[in-house]
Amino acid sequence: MTPAEEQGDLTYRVPGLERGLRILSEFSPREPVLGAPELSRRLGIPRTTVFRLLQTLESLGFLERADSERNYRLGVAVLRLGFEYLSSLELTDHGLPLIEALRDDTGLSTHIVIRDGRDVVFVAKAQSHASGFSAVKVNVGTRLPAHATTHGHVLMGDLSLDDLRELYAGLTLERFTSQTPGTVEELFDRVKVDAERGYATSESSFEHGISVVSAPVRGDTGRIAAVVTTTVPRAHIDTTLIESGLIDKVRDTAHQLSLRLNYRPAAEHRFMKALGL
Repeated sequence: MTPAEEQGDLTYRVPGLERGLRILSEFSPREPVLGAPELSRRLGIPRTTVFRLLQTLESLGFLERADSERNYRLGVAVLRLGFEYLSSLELTDHGLPLIEALRDDTGLSTHIVIRDGRDVVFVAKAQSHASGFSAVKVNVGTRLPAHATTHGHVLMGDLSLDDLRELYAGLTLERFTSQTPGTVEELFDRVKVDAERGYATSESSFEHGISVVSAPVRGDTGRIAAVVTTTVPRAHIDTTLIESGLIDKVRDTAHQLSLRLNYRPAAEHRFMKALGL
């Protein structure tokens, strides 16, 4: 790398972010608790700056107070990032060969989708080789509103009405089409129907000319961890696709991925029983 290129790299660095990440990196199993004076000494950062960074990281949940002497330890936000990353790796490692096989069997683009709060996130994709799919603008990392998508309805299949009210507290559900639920109660009704059926289909319910079939993937606790979905680049799902067993193929792929995530039906039964369902 030339000096000019190195200088270009430095131009795009964000000092505050870099310092915050360096602070987080100082915590370890051997030193789980650290204070501002020690961090200031190690990193060569003024103590007042370290205090501001620590308070910012604490407000975001990445650090928490360890005692009354202004010492800190890693917070739950760090753990959440780690677990979500590992979970997505497990899903993609186990799931990609399965959705590729589903794509080859059906000729349709297939995806694995997870829920992150009020959004759904596409974490794996097997692109169809057919030319008609070039217009489908969904890639790994794409986020869509959970309440407005079939994927989201399936992913919310474990949530109660109270859970949904808490999730959308103080918010208005944006309508994207005439089929989009406009209230939490409407959303719950849609979620409940899909949960009882064990899969969901939609025809142009979020984006015109796009139809999908989605089925839930469950983890070792019995909770829904993801969905497997196929995309049909048409406004309606052809009868021939249904008759070819498309729904059963999607559900079987989701079940196979569930088994690879150590799902056992008994775990789902225990989870549903704990919810009083």
